[in-house]
Amino acid sequence: MPSGPAPPLPCKSVSAPAPRSSVPPRAASRASALPPPGPSASEEPAAPDPAKMARRSRHRLLLLLLRYLVVALDYHKAYGFSASKDHQVVTAIEYQEVILACKYPKKTISSRLEWKKLGRSVSFVYYQQALQGDFKDRAEMIDFSIRIKNVTRNDAGKYRCEVSAPSEQGQNLEEDTLTLEVLVAPAVPSCEVPSSALRGTVVELRCQDKEGNPAPEYTWFKDGIRLLENPKLGSPSANSSYTMNTKSGTLQFNTVSKLDSGEYSCEARNSVGHRRCPGKRMQVDDLNVSGIIAAVVVVALVISVCGLGVCYAQRKGYFSIENVQDDMKVSHEAPRRI
Repeated sequence: MPSGPAPPLPCKSVSAPAPRSSVPPRAASRASALPPPGPSASEEPAAPDPAKMARRSRHRLLLLLLRYLVVALDYHKAYGFSASKDHQVVTAIEYQEVILACKYPKKTISSRLEWKKLGRSVSFVYYQQALQGDFKDRAEMIDFSIRIKNVTRNDAGKYRCEVSAPSEQGQNLEEDTLTLEVLVAPAVPSCEVPSSALRGTVVELRCQDKEGNPAPEYTWFKDGIRLLENPKLGSPSANSSYTMNTKSGTLQFNTVSKLDSGEYSCEARNSVGHRRCPGKRMQVDDLNVSGIIAAVVVVALVISVCGLGVCYAQRKGYFSIENVQDDMKVSHEAPRRI
């Protein structure tokens, strides 16, 4: 047998299998028969949705407002107008000094300052580098602040300082607003104390002050001793039927007794000071029953005597018609005789 390599085998051509179609033959034939997608000539276009159109108009309006806001902010920055600062309240006691401070960063040569008092009519306090009105003689300037040496209750109100200075963006304007509150001590209150009262009746004592600021509270004194706001906490021998209102200044006895006789005074007090009215005496008396009976008896006797006199006159004929006519004739004839 001859040695050597085996002869090669003849090559066979192998073809790849055709891909399977996922569409069945019938469906494919039907799909090929259908017309291409698209609106037919017989169909009408759908009507617009009103809700969608409303939403679109709202979106457009919001965008327009945002644009205006951005433009306004740019204008604000370009011309240097500052926003108002926190409102401050300055408290001072009457006839003392106070400083109205204008919160501005620093003072320059080109700065212009104005102070105004706001109200029904705006008045100038500092204008054209000079104090105006009654502030000339009792106030001075410290940079942008005003120092009032002798503040009065008429100075209370709202103030505004305006500082303008040139800048790179234009004229820069700074504003600061504050309120001046003047505390006033109360004056001598007016006290109303009855000089006399009957036992068992309702008696009210009044006390009032119209000048104090803040509004004062009132305290009553009897014979120089302070009355407690709650009478039940006091001595058991004292009358505990009164009611004291420290806000309105009234002292009311629901059933006044003889123990309530004495000298009463009232004190008005607030955070600035206190004043007291002069004492006034109130005398509580019992009801005089015997005097009332005697008066009734006297009145009854007078009425009885008058009645007896009238009866006696009628019996004597003083009130008869004939006597009355005769008296009238005499009265008519008297001028003729004269």
